[in-house]
Amino acid sequence: MRYLLPAALILSAAACAPTAPNDAAPSKGAGFGSYTDYLKQHEGQSGGQSGATTPVAPASGATASAGAPLVGTSALADPSDPTAGLAGDRPRGGAPATIKADTGEMAAVNDPKISDEQSFAAVSSRETIASDKERLARQRAQYKVIPPTAVPSRPVEIPPNVVEYAVKSTNPIGTQIYHRGNPFRNAISRRACARFPSADKAQEMFLANGGPQRDPKSLDPDGDGYACGWDPAPFRAAMEK
Repeated sequence: MRYLLPAALILSAAACAPTAPNDAAPSKGAGFGSYTDYLKQHEGQSGGQSGATTPVAPASGATASAGAPLVGTSALADPSDPTAGLAGDRPRGGAPATIKADTGEMAAVNDPKISDEQSFAAVSSRETIASDKERLARQRAQYKVIPPTAVPSRPVEIPPNVVEYAVKSTNPIGTQIYHRGNPFRNAISRRACARFPSADKAQEMFLANGGPQRDPKSLDPDGDGYACGWDPAPFRAAMEK
């Protein structure tokens, strides 16, 4: 007896359960109607046309439901013009005012300072094959081949070798062996020697201007062959080691 009551409850629940739409008839498709009804409904929404349709804008505040066809704001634009249907005040990336939209590209407004050699239409309007041939002939006539020449050598003035002079000379400093005839040579020598950064540079200048025999710049007033107190002893000592 205790098993009969639960069984009766189960059977009554099964009898009250609704029947699935797909189980009601074999011709029913997915959803709550047959596939044939779905096709008829779809044809009714599209106006009965089998081809492409013009999208219709939804009413204000309406939202697209799942499965509904896409809608637009206007008819399809001309496919040959990529800029058709675009707003005139659309963002242009901060382009200058002299730039305008032209077939989807940012093209420069005609400017005489900008070359149009890359434009086939512009070049073909003013150039022909004959004019190109003429221009190439003029350019070839102006072409000149300059043969290479040797690089000129720069004259290098080698100053006198004071080391060589120090080794060859034997007289000590202050011993006159060369004649000096200018009586004012001592005063002139002090001013002349003050122009040189070192005694070595003064000795080079002295030898380059005829020294030790001649002293036109009064660098060796005592006639010992050494200008502005130049001392050959360190060079001699270095050669003896």
